[in-house]
Amino acid sequence: MEPKKIALLVGALVIAAVTAVMARSMFSQSAAPSAVAQMVAPAPTGPEVLVATRALPVGTILGPDSFRYQPWPKELIQNAYYMKGKMDLGSLSGTVVRNTISAGQPITQGSLVEPGDRGFLAAALGAGMRAVTIQVNGQAAGVAGFAFPGDHIDLMLTQTIVGDGPPLKTVETIVRNLRVLATDQRSTQPVDEKGNKTVMTFATITLEVTPRIAEKIAVAQTFGQLSLSLRSISDNAADLDRAIAAGEVSVPNGLDPITDKMALAAITSRPTDGTSYVTGADVSRFQRRSVPLIAPSPTSNLGRLGTAVAMTATTGKVVTTSSIPTVRVARGNVVTEVPFGGK
Repeated sequence: MEPKKIALLVGALVIAAVTAVMARSMFSQSAAPSAVAQMVAPAPTGPEVLVATRALPVGTILGPDSFRYQPWPKELIQNAYYMKGKMDLGSLSGTVVRNTISAGQPITQGSLVEPGDRGFLAAALGAGMRAVTIQVNGQAAGVAGFAFPGDHIDLMLTQTIVGDGPPLKTVETIVRNLRVLATDQRSTQPVDEKGNKTVMTFATITLEVTPRIAEKIAVAQTFGQLSLSLRSISDNAADLDRAIAAGEVSVPNGLDPITDKMALAAITSRPTDGTSYVTGADVSRFQRRSVPLIAPSPTSNLGRLGTAVAMTATTGKVVTTSSIPTVRVARGNVVTEVPFGGK
């Protein structure tokens, strides 16, 4: 073989060997996982302070799910914070938020108003809202004591309309989605000696309403008996979706998530002035459906026919006792006067 060809063959073998070694090295490096050091955030240390578990707008009545303890940097601790081990969490249930508290923000002592403090009820009211107290009679009217401050209820009016014939029995829902501020004079759920929550009936209930609804309730109390219907927690979200789809409310744009959530919460918690009714005929076939007619008064110009005329005992003649028009009726030789419309 010629020396030139031998040199080319040897060079090709060397290049192939070098390429194989380099390829093997590249594949082995890509298959082996590389350990990369990552920075792990240190666990928060320091005293535990009370923070809000969710956004708490002004007027929110606090419950056990509204706050929790969370470690907080020692250098950022303030005297107004609620520290773990220095207070009873049960004493905060039923307090009202005076200033807006964001989710995860420490709760300060000046941001809450306790029951019995001056301005407690005014702090619980939203902007432009009013507080009205109504009487509810019996356990059924008061939802058997299961309506607590912070719940939402519908208000129903039961009345009986009398007239000629059987009376009309009816009940109608006059307002919806009212927030309960207090039952009797309690703004928190009562507890027994062991700290367990108890259910107690009440005779009065204080509600958050608009000025227009306050006037409506004041008139409704003169008609009949007011009773409560407890609303589900999920009803507010469903009502909000329905109102947005119908264009009844507008969702704010360009706001941060916290402000957006608080605005939507304010929309869902507002009362609704709408009515629906049920009559006795919707419950029983033996009850009436329409409003009964009012019988005319005997002393009116349109009095009963029996009092429109009178017959004298001596002559037997019929004389009129009112100004009702009469008609002369001749039956042979007998002439009588009867009121118009009579028989």
